[in-house]
Amino acid sequence: MNTTGETLPPPKATSREWIGLAVLALPTLLLSLDLSVLYLALPQLSADLRPSSTQTLWILDSYGFMIAGFLVTMGTLGDRIGRRKLLLIGAAAFGVASLAAAYATSPEMLIAARVLLGVAGATQMPSLLALIGNMFKDAKQRSFAIATWMSCFMGGMAVGPVIGGFLLENFWWGSVFLIGVPVMVVLLVAGPFLLPEYKDGSAGRVDLISVALSLLAILPFIYGLKEIAKTGVQVSHVAAIAVGLAFGAVFVRRQRRLKDPLLDLRLFGNRTFTAALTSMSLGAGIMGGVMFLFNQYLQMVAGLSPLEAGLWMVPPSVFMITITQITPAIARAMRRDHLIATGFALAAVGIFILAQVEADSGPLMLVAGMTVTAMGMAPLGMVCTDIVIGSVPPEKAGSASSMSETSAEFGIAMGVAVFGSLATAVYRGGIDIPEGTPDAAAAAARESLPGAAEAAKDLPGQLGAGLLDTAREAFTSGLGVVATVGAIVMVGLAALGLVMFRERKTTPEPTAEQQDRETELVNA
Repeated sequence: MNTTGETLPPPKATSREWIGLAVLALPTLLLSLDLSVLYLALPQLSADLRPSSTQTLWILDSYGFMIAGFLVTMGTLGDRIGRRKLLLIGAAAFGVASLAAAYATSPEMLIAARVLLGVAGATQMPSLLALIGNMFKDAKQRSFAIATWMSCFMGGMAVGPVIGGFLLENFWWGSVFLIGVPVMVVLLVAGPFLLPEYKDGSAGRVDLISVALSLLAILPFIYGLKEIAKTGVQVSHVAAIAVGLAFGAVFVRRQRRLKDPLLDLRLFGNRTFTAALTSMSLGAGIMGGVMFLFNQYLQMVAGLSPLEAGLWMVPPSVFMITITQITPAIARAMRRDHLIATGFALAAVGIFILAQVEADSGPLMLVAGMTVTAMGMAPLGMVCTDIVIGSVPPEKAGSASSMSETSAEFGIAMGVAVFGSLATAVYRGGIDIPEGTPDAAAAAARESLPGAAEAAKDLPGQLGAGLLDTAREAFTSGLGVVATVGAIVMVGLAALGLVMFRERKTTPEPTAEQQDRETELVNA
């Protein structure tokens, strides 16, 4: 028994926890890989299943919609029924849905499988992060574990196009879904032995009305943002966002009245917690918007194949993973506010490099700018995630994890919508249609760069080449404007980081010897 009044240091993780982290790394890698690999499979998939344009959008987007919509619910559900239990249930569902998607015989069957994959993915993402917080009590070890988890997520995004390209060149389109089956089998077999169970014994039942309200708030909002990014601002898209915000207000009001809310809004009373979530959301928004244009430039302007574009995306990811892994050591040598501000400042430099890219620059300068940006953003994600998990009690780890994931999802969706719309506006205002271009081709070219590329195929040599060149230049101008705005915002976030993450000095409690000495002086 501790009788000295001193606080015992948190226990160190054993080999069991580190092996458990390796098991958790597998589904993390898979979940991020699954976000990117389907885009490569779309041409083969479309030729086989022949989905309509609307069905194609649902095949692509339903996975992300379901993850975003169910993150809050699943994070809190894990706190109540047990995080390991929810993780394993989600793993089984993910494996079954992967098989269904791989062998889908119709667009409707594939959409249903993608919906189930998204719901299953939502059960896993907050559970993975919450379990890491429960397994690693020591702050230094927890930081390293979170860095490893984030590196696996980034690694999945990096290798997704490469693995997908290899599979599609050698097998049928459904092979990209089968990757998940052996991973989930490993998790189901090893998880019960290596992963601890943790749940909040004092939590009440899940409020189903709150679950419905959260879905009605998140799904229309995300849908509206994604559609604005794809087709521009329309009344229906703005209406969807407004509906989401209205239900969001009702959801917040209900959470404040419930004894056991689905989302504990009291967590936002922690200044550092709120600052970390805000920084992650804004940083993810800028990165989402820039990456949206980065990918299009590689294929539509530089003229690379999907596999070639995927390979050019590897260097930024490698540097981001490397910096993430050494961030815990850097964090011990730098003040937290200085580290976050430096990361945002470096990201601003990288994004400013992107603003200098021209239509004929090729991929090298673009990738160099993205590499510098990734190096700056790498420590921010790890440090802010560590702050979020470390600033809440263990019984709230699932809820905090879901907030972390949801803030990033909202940030990316918002960034793609806002910056995508800005780039589109610059593109439409800057494209100079060559004389002699048919009206239909001109209208398609003014709509978007992909539209110009399709229209150019049907035009005579010089006229088609001229239309495509001016479209590429207009797109690159949009990229330059977006990058300039993004760099300015990053500089502002660097300044805010110095203020919001400044660690306040606290007066240490006097020791027993000091208290006795003060008492003697008072008595004298």
